[in-house]
Amino acid sequence: MADHHFGGIKIRNLYKIFGPTPAAHVEAVQKGLTKTELNQKYGHVLGLRDINLEIPSGCIQVVMGLSGSGKSTLIRHINRLIDPTSGEVLVDGVDVVKMNETELRTFRRQQTAMVFQKFALLPHRNVLDNTIFGLEVQGMERGNAVDIAMRWLERVGLKGFEQRYPNQLSGGMQQRVGLARALANDAPVLLMDEAYSALDPLIRTDMQTVLLDIQKEIKKTIVFITHDLDEALRLGDQIAILRDGEVIQQGTSQDIVLRPADEYIANFVKEVNRGRVIHVEAVMTPLHSGAAPVGLAIAAGTTVEEAVRMLASAPEGDARVISPSGETLGLVTFRQLAGAMVNSQETGHRRDSTLSVAL
Repeated sequence: MADHHFGGIKIRNLYKIFGPTPAAHVEAVQKGLTKTELNQKYGHVLGLRDINLEIPSGCIQVVMGLSGSGKSTLIRHINRLIDPTSGEVLVDGVDVVKMNETELRTFRRQQTAMVFQKFALLPHRNVLDNTIFGLEVQGMERGNAVDIAMRWLERVGLKGFEQRYPNQLSGGMQQRVGLARALANDAPVLLMDEAYSALDPLIRTDMQTVLLDIQKEIKKTIVFITHDLDEALRLGDQIAILRDGEVIQQGTSQDIVLRPADEYIANFVKEVNRGRVIHVEAVMTPLHSGAAPVGLAIAAGTTVEEAVRMLASAPEGDARVISPSGETLGLVTFRQLAGAMVNSQETGHRRDSTLSVAL
């Protein structure tokens, strides 16, 4: 693993305009020229407008949006497959935008690894040789590279498949090879562009689990692009929702489900299984003073769905929510939990001031 403490990614005031003379129009866009006006008057396309994201080291940042929202354009700025029209992309404190060709090549090889939707495996290489490809490019001795690759292939569940070729594997297995190849590189940043979109729902859930399990161990800084809200909510420590090249809302899965920023996002979250997203602290009655009651203890961070399961078999029907240090934070009742799982229009569109403050 990379030893020094990796500083995460900061994207600041990032703009991308596609067209023959993008720089000529940045100022107008910064002053409020709309995407439509830019297109109609000047024949340029607005890709990204004033993107600001701070992605802490070791966290999974999901960027979500429908097709055309700018999410794939955004992820390609992080390893500068696309050059911005203006703005900064700081990876571990260094601005990728300012790198010369040599620095950029080294940065791409050592600091980032990418997993694509279309797997991007080399058809004439077997699983093992696909996995060591990046290490070969770095000039690593084959014996070493093979040891590393075998460890990751086992970790993603492909032990025994080293000699197979991509066309002999299912989509889910090909994507596991893509993941093993990216992890073998041991870059601090993992870029995943719609990595699981082409997979069947069950295999997709499997791959999400593989990623979450491995992430507990490796703590990479992962930028994960998806158009699927359930996937975003399951994977993201932080989520940014894009529309027309702009960030409409960023926050945790809790923020987005409980406090959608506008109608657009409220519509997105309407169908979500809230019980799997909302944590007990969001619905408990905080305990300010007095003796801590006895009864079933549920750890903060437990989902509502899990808490219902625990309470269903408890005689009292109430529970205490406790902090990691064992202190009682509040009380939660069966009724509160059930209420949180029901997505009435009420809760979906509640904008009361106490909730906005938390944003």
